[in-house]
Amino acid sequence: MKNHRLSLCCFLLFSVIGHAQAQKSNDGWQDLFNGKDLSGWKQLNGQAKYEVKDGAILGTSVMGTPNSFLTTEQNYSDFILECDVKVDNKLNSGIQIRSLSTPDYQNGRVHGIQIEIDPSDRAYSAGIYDEARRGWLYPLDLNPSAKKAFKKDEWNKYRIEAIGTSIRTFLNGIPVGHVIDDMTASGFICLQVHAVNTKELEGTQVSWKNVRIQTSNLKSSPAANIAIVNLIPNALDNAEKAQGWSLLYDGKSVDQWRSYGGTDFPSKRWAHSDGTITISKSDGSETGNDIVTKKLFGPAFEFEFEFKLTEGANSGVKYFVDQKFNSKGKSGIGCEYQVLDDEKHPDAKMGKNGNRTIASFYDVIPADRPRNSGKKIGEWNQGRILVQKDGTIQHFLNGFKVVEYVRGSPQFKEFVAESKFKGFEGFGLSQQGNLLLQDHGDNVSFRSLKVREIK
Repeated sequence: MKNHRLSLCCFLLFSVIGHAQAQKSNDGWQDLFNGKDLSGWKQLNGQAKYEVKDGAILGTSVMGTPNSFLTTEQNYSDFILECDVKVDNKLNSGIQIRSLSTPDYQNGRVHGIQIEIDPSDRAYSAGIYDEARRGWLYPLDLNPSAKKAFKKDEWNKYRIEAIGTSIRTFLNGIPVGHVIDDMTASGFICLQVHAVNTKELEGTQVSWKNVRIQTSNLKSSPAANIAIVNLIPNALDNAEKAQGWSLLYDGKSVDQWRSYGGTDFPSKRWAHSDGTITISKSDGSETGNDIVTKKLFGPAFEFEFEFKLTEGANSGVKYFVDQKFNSKGKSGIGCEYQVLDDEKHPDAKMGKNGNRTIASFYDVIPADRPRNSGKKIGEWNQGRILVQKDGTIQHFLNGFKVVEYVRGSPQFKEFVAESKFKGFEGFGLSQQGNLLLQDHGDNVSFRSLKVREIK
């Protein structure tokens, strides 16, 4: 009997030690899915079918029902989430984080940050989308090399780090997206089955397994040299600073700007308050009242800015502005990222092949924009101009690449020769130039002006 008791005590002791060691080896990870049933989860919105099969959560699409969400019953704020995903090549899906469903918002529609599952040729998997709210925050035009990370017809490992205002995504170990956002600090996690509207797509499936989360002692992954989208106005995150970004406007001081042809910030029509630089409405004529950076930038740099249009407004953001050109009292001469209300301003119908529409290289190269890439009038748009060492220049609108050309190439010279700039010899070829915000006589606002010089 004594030996039996001793054996039992030893067994219990080793079991406790083994359990403690197992807990320690998990390093704070908690399973959100037990591999057997859907305990801890509930379904919202659509009627797609969720079930457990072969140790995985299986979602099956149902025609004629809206997006479906299997959501955690618990809310999470700061965390690291990992899971494995396998999806039918015809189905779109996603992982929601910090998401909400309230009666006062679209009758309970789930909304919030979504990490994309996209097996299509677009290849936006692990890009960052804002479901039923702001749309795309981080399309993979911003990180095209990450489009290769997703493996069709295989299990893919997702990692999502939501720590403070920083949201980072990884796919099969590859850094994909990075957004700085303070809109929603906490919410539930969801597994989405996207709506389908054809018989061909009905019954397509997506599976999740090894769904686990850390909520304490969080350690973010090492910094990655990918684009960062900062949605907090006039702010720089530490990750941006590490990449070499600096603010040209911090929401308060305009010391880095002066009038075109002058030394000080204009005293008329331009104003800076409430975190914005704004040009007020005039009689609609160009006045030569642009503002430019005091510093010159080039030959390689990145410039980001946000702009907000009023109805019918026209303006522009210029780069490689060269004051050797005689502007004849009008706007400074340089390559221009067009800022325009395409619907209401007549300039959108002028030029050639739409090369005067929003985000175009004004009067030179038209923007090739996805549908709904621009925001509504009165909302903030994100602009980005990337000038690379090899002369490649790209325009982005709200994360989508819409223009690409090579400065000085035969094609560039051909386009310029057919534009209103054909009389300016060496147009767009200066090694350095000012950045410029244009006064075109309309009410337009700017903020979150930031630059990074590429060495």
